[in-house]
Formats: sequence, C-alpha cells, structure tokens
Amino acid sequence: MSLFVKKPMSQLMVQADDSEKGLKRTLGAGNLIALGIGAIIGAGLFVRTAAAAGEHAGPAVTLSFIIAAIGCAFAGLCYAEFASIIPIAGSAYTYAYATMGELIAWIIGWALILEYALGAATVSINWSEYLNKLFGGKIPYEWCHSPFERALDANNVMHHGMINIPALFILLILSLLLIKGSQESAIVNAIIVTIKVAIVLVFIFIGWKFINPGNHTPYLIPADAKPALQPDGSLYSYADFFRHGWGGVLTGAGIVFFAFIGFDAVSTAAQEAKNPKKDMPIGILGSLVICTILYILFSYVLTGVAPYTDFVKAGKEASVVYAIETYMHGYGWLAISVTIAILLGFSSVILVMLMGQSRVFYTMASDGLLPKVFSDLHPKFRTPYKSNIILFVFVGLFAAFVPGSVAGDLTSIGTLFAFVLVCAGVLILRKTDPNMIRPFKTPLVPLVPILGIIVCTAMIISLPNETLLSAFIWMCLGLILYFVYSKNHSKLRNPADVLPTAKDFQ
Repeated sequence: MSLFVKKPMSQLMVQADDSEKGLKRTLGAGNLIALGIGAIIGAGLFVRTAAAAGEHAGPAVTLSFIIAAIGCAFAGLCYAEFASIIPIAGSAYTYAYATMGELIAWIIGWALILEYALGAATVSINWSEYLNKLFGGKIPYEWCHSPFERALDANNVMHHGMINIPALFILLILSLLLIKGSQESAIVNAIIVTIKVAIVLVFIFIGWKFINPGNHTPYLIPADAKPALQPDGSLYSYADFFRHGWGGVLTGAGIVFFAFIGFDAVSTAAQEAKNPKKDMPIGILGSLVICTILYILFSYVLTGVAPYTDFVKAGKEASVVYAIETYMHGYGWLAISVTIAILLGFSSVILVMLMGQSRVFYTMASDGLLPKVFSDLHPKFRTPYKSNIILFVFVGLFAAFVPGSVAGDLTSIGTLFAFVLVCAGVLILRKTDPNMIRPFKTPLVPLVPILGIIVCTAMIISLPNETLLSAFIWMCLGLILYFVYSKNHSKLRNPADVLPTAKDFQ
C-alpha cells in the first residue's frame, strides 16, 4: 500500500459522529474564541511589540501587525474551511491525512510536537522567570533554573541552577485541569482571558492620555535616524534597509507574526465543539480578529507613550513596565498589573498548548500511528488522561532541566510548516472533491491558499540556519519512528485489524 494512502472522509465522519465513546462535546463558539485568544495573547503582545518597534519599524509597528495579521488570515481561512468539513481533533495532522496521505500526515503530526509540546515547555520556563520577578527575585536561583544555567549575584557569588520548580508547578496544575475536563479547562481559560484582556484594555485606555504626538512623528523610521543606545553602551544604527522605512515595517511583520501563533490550536478542539461546522470558523477567525484589533491599539499606545528608541536599551521583556514607570507617573499599580497579565497570558498559552498536543496524540493513536495509551479516555471525564500524564512528564523534564533558549524558533517552524500544508490541503481537496459540502468556504481560491503558502514558506526560510538544521534532525527522527513503528501499526494500512464500527477509533 502506498505511503501516501489517504484516510477516507467516511471514516473521519464516523469519528466525528461518535459522541458516546469519543471526546465529550462541551465547547461553544464563545469557548473556542476564548481558547484562541488564550493561545494568541501571551508573550507576543508584551515582548514582540517592543522588539519590532525599537529595532525595525518604530511607531509603524502598527502596520507590521496589520501585515502579519493578513498573512495569518490566509492560513486561518484555510483552517476554518477544513475545521468545518472535518470536525475531528488533530488539527493539521487530520487535514493532511485526508488530502495528502499518511506519510505527510505523520510528518505534520511530528512537527506539531515542536509547536505544542516544546512551546508549552518554553513558555512555562518564561512563566517561572516572571513569577520570580513578581516576588522580587526571592525564589532561590537554584530552584528556578536548569542545571545548565549559572549567574553571579550582587555579591559576585556564583549560583548554579538545579531544577526549575515553578515551571514544573504550573505544568502540573494545568495538566490536572485538562484531565478533569475540557469544559472546566475552558471556563478557567475564559476567566484568565477576561482578566488579561481587561488589563490590556486598561493600559490602552489610560496610556492614551499619555501619548506624546512627537513620538509618532515621523511614523516610519527615516534612513538618517539617530542611532539608539544599546544595553552594552554601543549604538544601534538604523541605516540598514530592513531597519527603517517600509523595509523595517516588513521585518517588523516577520517579528510580530509569531505573536499570532496559537489560533490554529482552536482546530485541535474540533471534536469537543458542540456545533463544529458553525462554531469552528467563528472560533478561529473570531480570535484572530479580536487579537489583531488589540495588538494594533496596544502598539499604537506603547510607541506613543515612549520613544521607539527607548526599547532598544530598555530590554524586550520589561519594555511595557518600563514605559509605565518612566512616562506614566502615578500608575505603578498598572506596572504590577501588567506583570500579572503576562503571567496569566503565559498560563493560558500553556493550557491551550498542552490541550492541543494531547488531542493531536489522541487522534494519531486512534489511527494506530502511536501506541494506544495516547488515545485511552478517562472513564468519567472522557479526556485523554494518560496522554496528559505522559505529556506532563515529557514537557516537565524539558522545562525543569533544560534552558528555555534551547527550544528557540523550533516552536515557530513547526507552526509555519503546519500552515503551509493546511493551505496546500485546501487546494488539493478543491481539486479532488469539488462537490463536497463545505459549511465554510475559503474565499478567493486558489489565491488565498497560494498567498498563505508563499508567506509562511518565506517565514520558514528566514529562520536561522541552526533552527532549520535542528528541525531537519527532528524530522529524521520522526521518519525513523514512522517506518519502525507507525507504518506497521497503521489501522488504515492494516484493514484486517480494523472493525467497521466507531469503536475502531477509541
């Protein structure tokens, strides 16, 4: 049988209709939008904005967000079409299985581990760092850093990390929440989203009064802009084409593009949506629209309160707090609130990433490509609890003992690769099955999918060579696992082992 054997749509529909034995359908459109916002608004809003504005786009970072949002919209429209046709957990993996065949589906499923699992580990490490900042650095260095990290304190005493306990703590709490149920997880996520969006809106509302029109003039960084002072005392020049004008805006778009990553995680919850054909497109596109509006307003206020050159020296992570403390006197409480919002933002991102990964594993195991343990459902909660436990151990080991910088851009490359294949899948399915009922149709096909492929491929190529090499090695390991285990256990490739009922997929 061909390596590119496709999963029949009839089998996918059997999975989708099996609500008695499968995942529990408890999520409405509002829950899905909240999941999307929970995954999108995290470090991106508070970190990427200042990085793009200070080093490339200046006040025109608002235009960078618009360009990045358009790029994401191409992929989002394609995701929405697939999610309405194939309301199954698994996201891009499932879509690839139905349109491009098993091997491609396995490759994208393996790539999604980079996005979800490593993404959750990296964000949990960042969560630990911000928690320590909130506590004024009172958590001992040894207990919040990996064994591979060390640092000098104010008394020139060297400290060596041992284990990152706060990162493990947040992963454990969120994993237990996911085991309890998707509805409970969605409720907690909705509360977190409400709080952090409220704080973002408060910053926009209060900060608007502190906007200095001079900081927005000129709107695009001029070629002869005065160099900015860097933390090490050297000067940062804007003479390079990609550090001023429209070149800077486009580079800024590449930076803030990754602030939008997460909306695709909504599609992993398709099998738990009450009315997926209607609610999935609303969840995916709704969360994208809301976050884009918030990003544009937030970046406009931030670059109006503080000159963009300040963000070259002030640092990326603390840029928003810096702007409040330096230019918005009397609002120290808002700086603390922003730190809390960042912690909440990280928490919801971790929650959705862990949920997305466990659902991808659930679907791959249901297809026989992974051991059955990943598809075992809790008898009461009907969640893939064993998958959540195994995932906690894997992600927890990474978060506790490996520096966050190691993951680097691997999270992004897995996401972008998924975007490319989903866009390609829409083109293929329109060709192979043009008469299929599509509750939501991607507009302007083939233009939108092609533009999505071009934009996302360009983003992949622009990543550092070290990241591309690491991703290549990861893919090689995945292919070895496929030919050693998955190919021989695939239910689609071994139909004699499959019963013609919905129970096959449990």
